[in-house]
Amino acid sequence: MHEIKTLGWTISEWQTAYLNNQIQLDTLKDLVAAIDPHDKAWISIATVAQIEQQIQALNLLTKDTENLHKQFPLYGIPFAVKDNIDVSGFATTAACKALTTIAEQDAETVLLLKQAGAIVIGKTNLDQFATGLVGTRSPFGAVPNSFKPEYISGGSSSGSASVVARGFVPFALGTDTAGSGRVPAAFNNIVGLKPTKGRFSNRGLLPACKSLDCISIFALTVADADLVANVLEAYDPLDSYSRKHPKNVPAHFSSKLKFAIPEKLNFFGDQLAEKAFQQTVQLLQSLNAEISQIDFSDFEQLAVQLYQGSWVAERTAAVEYLLQTNPDAFDPTVLDIIKNGEKYSAVDAYNAEYLKQDLARKIQQRLADFDALIVPTAPTIYSIEQLEQNPIEYNARLGTYTNFTNLADLSALALPAGFRADHLPFGITLIAPAWHDAALVHFGKAWQNYLALKLGALDKSLPLSSVTSVSPHHIRVAVVGAHLTGMPLNFQLTTRNAVHIETTTTSKNYALYALNGTVPPKPGLARQQDGQSIIVELWDVPTARFGEFVAEIPTPLGMGNVELEDGRWVKGFICEPYGIDDAENISHFGGWRAYIQHRNSQAANTAN
Repeated sequence: MHEIKTLGWTISEWQTAYLNNQIQLDTLKDLVAAIDPHDKAWISIATVAQIEQQIQALNLLTKDTENLHKQFPLYGIPFAVKDNIDVSGFATTAACKALTTIAEQDAETVLLLKQAGAIVIGKTNLDQFATGLVGTRSPFGAVPNSFKPEYISGGSSSGSASVVARGFVPFALGTDTAGSGRVPAAFNNIVGLKPTKGRFSNRGLLPACKSLDCISIFALTVADADLVANVLEAYDPLDSYSRKHPKNVPAHFSSKLKFAIPEKLNFFGDQLAEKAFQQTVQLLQSLNAEISQIDFSDFEQLAVQLYQGSWVAERTAAVEYLLQTNPDAFDPTVLDIIKNGEKYSAVDAYNAEYLKQDLARKIQQRLADFDALIVPTAPTIYSIEQLEQNPIEYNARLGTYTNFTNLADLSALALPAGFRADHLPFGITLIAPAWHDAALVHFGKAWQNYLALKLGALDKSLPLSSVTSVSPHHIRVAVVGAHLTGMPLNFQLTTRNAVHIETTTTSKNYALYALNGTVPPKPGLARQQDGQSIIVELWDVPTARFGEFVAEIPTPLGMGNVELEDGRWVKGFICEPYGIDDAENISHFGGWRAYIQHRNSQAANTAN
């Protein structure tokens, strides 16, 4: 590993190295050549010829050599792919040696990443057919934990998590049905992004549970995971489970953080994990987050349905032909699980669907009053030897705080949260309603910056400059008067899931007027020479709700563009010239709030 000079680089560090000509695309050939072919995290490593083929394809896509990084946001970035996702030129084994067919085309997610400039360097190991949370159910070998090899790596996306944690690639694709994109993240001190179902296309994925599967992202940083997610987010009409973003959800959590945690937590006797979670809750409280305990019984009831009810039959359906023709190809534990699906009837399946829907609705209602639910990603961890003694029960325990997520149609982000007393990583997961991915990421970036932990299993910290992205589903609006926080019309923002981002000022080219005859009192902001800076609040309004918000603006006010002190331009309230003809210039107050306080003080003095 010491021979790989790019080891542990984040996406931004790769990008900088390309821009400064420290590396070239051919560097990727050296990278694959340096990987140990016996490393159990990999099922197949790209050959030099396969790297060269991808480089040539990238060169064919290039339109402007002077602006490569504008055309390709992931230019030359290496990544790995869980081996149940198709990559052209590689077999898709799903950790089953009987599956040897070479994929003729890329899965849609892989294609999007290649079109963005990224390069596949290999396929990674997994619990066979993505059935497990342990990383040991593979004929290609158990993937060891990146910190202590006698412990499990977590699964099913074990290999993808391992190669990210050890720095071979800055990100990798996994999948998540029951927590497979989260548990390995926790056990290897990395980020695991489980998107809203249907946000990414599943076309080209060998399914585990087709109605629940999500292709997921592992990364060293939240910023990198977010960048990749924005590349992958695209409606795919050829994937029947693909969904369009509704553009009506918040981009950030509320300014006063409100988190839920389970009222009763089960760590299965693991005191080190319990203490680590308690310390995390205390840390969140020190950040002025409001923590409320909630009844977790509905979550628990839904979680057990995934493997202990008829939902397991969906796994049976995914591999039905192989099960009938070649049962010896299965890992023994995986075979026992998947064969269980045969005992359920269609009546059982429908009853399970009805129960799932009822519980999911209750869960969604319970979470509606909070920014997110916070849980330990896994309640405990086992050594490989321990797991071999009781593979089914111990695996089930690991899904305590993950199994319900996909069934309830929730989004999730697994984050590093420090280390246990035995020096194994500990992680938490933030879980929120569908399409709240951007809000989770916004908090995740702040959390990662605050903790400043080492990245993965590497001796390096978070770079000072990480890739950032702006939500494409929101419009930033400057408000100056009755829509300010605590003012009478602020509800028009909050009821539309708008979120306060920051308080700042306009450029020095504005004047503020108190409009006559408005109820409640409203100001008019007008651009003029020899003006001054006026205090404004910036709010991110969901795109789908922006029209209804603007429709409520009364004449002479309207929505236009406002220049901020730092040179940014955002949407904001402006006033028609006729509206200020008889209005009082109140610019000297610096903002509407100070004027209202002055006005109220005058009224109080008059009353006395």
